[in-house]
Amino acid sequence: MHTFTPAARRRVLLSGAALILALTACTPTSPPTTTGPQSEPSDKALPSSHVHGLTVNPDTSQVLLATHDGLFDVTKEPATKIGGTNDLMGFTAGKDGVFYASGHPGPGSDLPNPLGLLKSSDGGQSWEKVSRQGQSDFHAMTATKTGIVAYDGELRQSADGQTWNTAAAGFAPAVLAGHPDSDTVLGTTTEGIQRSTDGGATWSLDKSGPVIQYAAFANPDEAAGVAPDGTTYYSADGGASWTKQGRIDGEVMAIAALKGADGKPWIWAATPDGIVVSTDGGTNFRPMDAV
Repeated sequence: MHTFTPAARRRVLLSGAALILALTACTPTSPPTTTGPQSEPSDKALPSSHVHGLTVNPDTSQVLLATHDGLFDVTKEPATKIGGTNDLMGFTAGKDGVFYASGHPGPGSDLPNPLGLLKSSDGGQSWEKVSRQGQSDFHAMTATKTGIVAYDGELRQSADGQTWNTAAAGFAPAVLAGHPDSDTVLGTTTEGIQRSTDGGATWSLDKSGPVIQYAAFANPDEAAGVAPDGTTYYSADGGASWTKQGRIDGEVMAIAALKGADGKPWIWAATPDGIVVSTDGGTNFRPMDAV
C-alpha cells in the first residue's frame, strides 16, 4: 500500500482537477445565439455545467460566467445569455470594461477554430479577432498593467494582444490570475504558486506556500485563493504570502474577487449548486442571492 504525504495528496488532487479542465476542451453542442440577451430557463443551479471563468463588474456588480455554452449574466435568475454560443475556455476582464476570451467556436459560427485571442468592448455581445486565430486555444489568461498573459501549451505574453513572446517558464498553469493595474501574475500549479512581478516575463515558485487551484485579485495587492479541497486563503501582498481563511463546501469551478465598499475583499465562487460569495475575505460563504 502506498502512503501519501499531505503534500503529495494535494498534488494528486490538483493534477486531477487540471486534467478535468483539459478534458472540457470540446466543441459546444448548443445551437448558436447571435441576437441580444436571452433568458435561459433551467432547473440547474448554473446555466452550464462547464464553467471556465467568473468575473464581477466593479461598477455594476454584474456577475458573469464564461462557459462551454457561452457567456451568461447570472446576477439574477434566470441567467441571461450574452452574445453568441462559443466555448469560452479562456476569459478575463481588462481595463475599462474590455473582455478577452479564447476557446472554440459554436455551431454555425464563422469564427476560426481555435478562436485565438478575441476582444469585446460591448460587454460580450460581440467579439473581434485580435491574434492567433486558428493557432491558440488559451485555457488560462489574464490581463495585466502592461498586457495579456495566456497559456495554450506555451506560456505567452503580449503587450498589445498582437505580438507574442514565449516565456521560459516550464510549467502548465491551471489558472492565471492578475489585475489590470498591476504586473504581478500568479500561476497555480501542482507544486505551488508560480509568481511573476514583471507581467509574466520571469517566474519564481514558492514551494513553502499552499497549493492553490484557483486564484483571483481583488485589487493590485489583495488576492484570494482556493485549494483543491475547498480551503480558502487570503494574501495582502500580491500572492507572496497566504493566510488560511475558511472553506467552500463542494466543488469549485472558478472564483472572482473585488474590494467591497467596506474595504474587505469580496470573493465569489462558482459551484455546481450555484454562486456563493464571501464578504469577509473568504472566511464565510453564503449563496449569492442571500447577500
